[in-house]
Amino acid sequence: MAGVDSRYAWWRLAASVTISALGGIGMWSIVVALPVVQLDLGVSRSEISFAYTTTMLGFCVGGAFMGRLVDTKGIVPAIVLSAVLLAAGFTAAGLAPSLGWYAAAQGLLIGIGAAATFAPLVADISHWFEERRGMAVAIAASGNYLAGAVWPPLIELAMRDFGWRTTYFGAGALCLLTMVPLALTLRRPPPFQAAERAGIAAAAPRRSVGLRPNSLQALIGVAGLACCVAMSMPQVHIVAFCADLGYGVARGAEMLSLMLGFGIVSRVASGWVADRVGGVATMLLGSVLQTVALIFYTTSDALISLYVASALFGLFQGGLVPSYAIIVREYFPPKEAGVRIGIAMSSTIIGMALGGWMGGVLFDLTGSYRAAFLNGIAWNVANAAIGWWLLARQGRRTAMA
Repeated sequence: MAGVDSRYAWWRLAASVTISALGGIGMWSIVVALPVVQLDLGVSRSEISFAYTTTMLGFCVGGAFMGRLVDTKGIVPAIVLSAVLLAAGFTAAGLAPSLGWYAAAQGLLIGIGAAATFAPLVADISHWFEERRGMAVAIAASGNYLAGAVWPPLIELAMRDFGWRTTYFGAGALCLLTMVPLALTLRRPPPFQAAERAGIAAAAPRRSVGLRPNSLQALIGVAGLACCVAMSMPQVHIVAFCADLGYGVARGAEMLSLMLGFGIVSRVASGWVADRVGGVATMLLGSVLQTVALIFYTTSDALISLYVASALFGLFQGGLVPSYAIIVREYFPPKEAGVRIGIAMSSTIIGMALGGWMGGVLFDLTGSYRAAFLNGIAWNVANAAIGWWLLARQGRRTAMA
């Protein structure tokens, strides 16, 4: 049976995670390729970093665009389009004779294409679960972290053996040949669409805080931006932080890997929590714990303590981003899930980009990362305040009802 919480739903989740891990190469490949492409194109580090910025901007725009496509046409067209864009983008970038060409291919094709394999897939899978929706959403969102753990070392190895251009051609072919067949396994429409065609009204949102939909969407966006400004500090700067302390780049890379690995554990665990206490309470819990982990970074810069802080940070922060998808599904109609989850997830990407830049600026101004960590803590407090306010407002409305 292909209904909510069915065996098929779990198979669909497995396919979604696989697609997310494959398409995630579009987000993580540029991180590894940047220094090699910089040397080949003969540009500066700041100039080649512009290509990373265009990729993130494309990912942000693509999240909302692809989400809207999922709401109107379904997940299959979105994933097929994603595969085509990724294949075209990697091919175009691999042929790039200049920085402008490369940055355009990264942003307009790879960034937008990769976006469909994150928020839209999370939105789609949320329709197939009710009792274990939090767990399913968290697992689906882990596909992006899985891509971050798998692709960087493989891309580095391929570039070392075959060059970055050939590696890009291979990545494009891989996306097209694997993602399209996997997309076809997701052809069944979500249960709520079948119910609507049968004349059964879709279930109303389970929770309410008494805000207008767009006002609540904006508040969720601010919360996502704030938490990811804080989240970006260790994720973006931990390698440079370790290098500055004299521990070397390799130690920082190990800490980043440790962080992402524990982040997968955190995402799955947060889904289990969300199924019991709801999305807003899960967000608030994750926000408080992330603040604690950031404080650890400010108390000691010894090597062992940094490994411990990185493990704790990964264990505490991983559930924050999936919680926004769960909140959207609790407060908004199912037919709006794709675009609203896409917007919510895009705000977190903007937060990562903004926070990474702010960390660098504060380091340049002060000569250390202490101010950057304190800045992250301040943004995290703002996120926790939003979560507390939403939870309190929801509680009052429940009591009145």
